[in-house]
Amino acid sequence: MEKTRKWRWGVNRWFVLLFAILGFFAAQAYPPVLPHIQLPAEVTAHFGNFAWTNTMTAMVIGDVILLLIALLVSRAAKSGQLVPSGFSGAVEALMEVIYNLTESTAGRWAKSIFPFFAAITLLVLVSNWIELIPGVDSIGLIEKAHEGGHAVEQVLPGVVTIAPEEGEFALIPYVRVLSTDLNFTVALALTSVFMTQVFGVRALGPRYFEKFINVRGIFTRPIFGVIDFAVGLLEMISEFSKILSFSFRLFGNIFAGSVLLFVIGTLIPVFAQSGFLLLEFFVGLIQAFVFGMLTMVFMSQAVAGHGEHAEEHGH
Repeated sequence: MEKTRKWRWGVNRWFVLLFAILGFFAAQAYPPVLPHIQLPAEVTAHFGNFAWTNTMTAMVIGDVILLLIALLVSRAAKSGQLVPSGFSGAVEALMEVIYNLTESTAGRWAKSIFPFFAAITLLVLVSNWIELIPGVDSIGLIEKAHEGGHAVEQVLPGVVTIAPEEGEFALIPYVRVLSTDLNFTVALALTSVFMTQVFGVRALGPRYFEKFINVRGIFTRPIFGVIDFAVGLLEMISEFSKILSFSFRLFGNIFAGSVLLFVIGTLIPVFAQSGFLLLEFFVGLIQAFVFGMLTMVFMSQAVAGHGEHAEEHGH
């Protein structure tokens, strides 16, 4: 029986050494330049009056990756294997962890909340990890710079690179990490907060809004009624603050990570950036899990009954 060859560090480590040597000489031949950093996403194409940005391209890539993951897991589930292996097994293990966390927190509402927890986690995770793909933020169009431009240098016929010398050109990348676009993080936060209110109404009915506007005890218990009314207003402010918290936490962490990779890749282009890529791998994972986990917790709190009225409505 013929044995399949596998990667062995002791035998194949020269590949790593070869890439390190090539990277060193490439950095000497074409010194890296710190890209132009801006908050808004860069426009790469126009379709009539519609401006297509590089974060939209990243969104399409992320959606395609998610559809491929769903297709692979679906095929593995239909194959009849009791325990999927490989990539499908890893996705199933992640989904099992997410569902167990949802079930332990949301109880009988776990099956309804779980899809949002899983979908948000996977979407944000794939969007964050696009940052690790070579060419993202570094391959794009050469256009006239408004300020702080650089010269260009030809690498191959039809292929040029930005040179350290001052000039009038700047790089507009084809793909930029989706989570560095505030439009995406705000839209995701609005979806999370809105669906939290939907689950609250589904679980408690119109009484759910007494959480925010509670005037029931103002006349019967004036002091405590006023306190309950003030607490309701604070709860309403808290719901709006979740949008800001969700949006800027994800945006700030991933945008700062991208800038860090730019700076380190410019200062020490050969070896140091690999360690920071590993750091961004874990940051992307943690931020995706935190976003999904907080959404699940807030939804679980919204469907939780308060007092006898909520219990009767649940029955």
